[in-house]
Amino acid sequence: MSNHPIQAVVFDWAGTVIDFGSQAPMGAFVELFKRHGLSITIAEARVPMGMPKWHHIQAMGQQPRIAALWEQMHGRPFNDRDVDALYEEFTPMNAASVVHHAQLITGTLDTLAWLAARGIRVGSTTGYNRAIMDVVMPLAAAQGFRPENVVCADDLPESRPSPMGMRHTMELLGVTGPRHAVKVDDTVPGLLEGANAGCWTVAVLASGNALGLTEAEWQSKGESVRAALRAQARAMLSGGQPDFFIDTVAELPRVIERIEAQPSHFAQGR
Repeated sequence: MSNHPIQAVVFDWAGTVIDFGSQAPMGAFVELFKRHGLSITIAEARVPMGMPKWHHIQAMGQQPRIAALWEQMHGRPFNDRDVDALYEEFTPMNAASVVHHAQLITGTLDTLAWLAARGIRVGSTTGYNRAIMDVVMPLAAAQGFRPENVVCADDLPESRPSPMGMRHTMELLGVTGPRHAVKVDDTVPGLLEGANAGCWTVAVLASGNALGLTEAEWQSKGESVRAALRAQARAMLSGGQPDFFIDTVAELPRVIERIEAQPSHFAQGR
């Protein structure tokens, strides 16, 4: 265990350590609803990101425009039986999509090396289910990302924004208290998973779902445009109550150094 105040970092996956812009689920969601006669936008698909995928589909179907289209197309309101059916279709679609969007985000390996050098353990939670993660994990491992644990959306009775997955991860990693753990995520439900467990939380702006840009698109922007995009993403993620904001996980070490410079906070609750 780390001799430093921070004992563990718990990462989200898509948009945080892999898949810059969280691209993999978007086409799958659009295609899923298209199969059932509805034309939806990627922006509409992104709204519930970070939730477990069953709940994500449910939330999409409850958006007023989509709900009206569904009732018009099917002659009845969208209901949980529809969610069940769509979820069964979605899982293999998303599993096929992640193969093309599993590249590690630039700076991830350097940050992992920095954490390892300090004895800080690494865990993870995700809004993906276990079937999708069975595809993702070997792809990430081949690139050097092998967290000590992976808590999937369907592993426990409650998923994000519940703290259950975060608490389970801290127990597995031997963390002695929530203020000795940091949750890093690019979505409101994922950040709340950490906040509700009493942990430090770090919101990822540039590489995450809030902006939905590819790395090339982000890199092509001038600094004034990036500043405006950061402000947009900060506003979108503010409901997750993050303690810190970073562009990508490449900046995480400096945040941990800032946290560890505040020793008085480690005895306090959130």
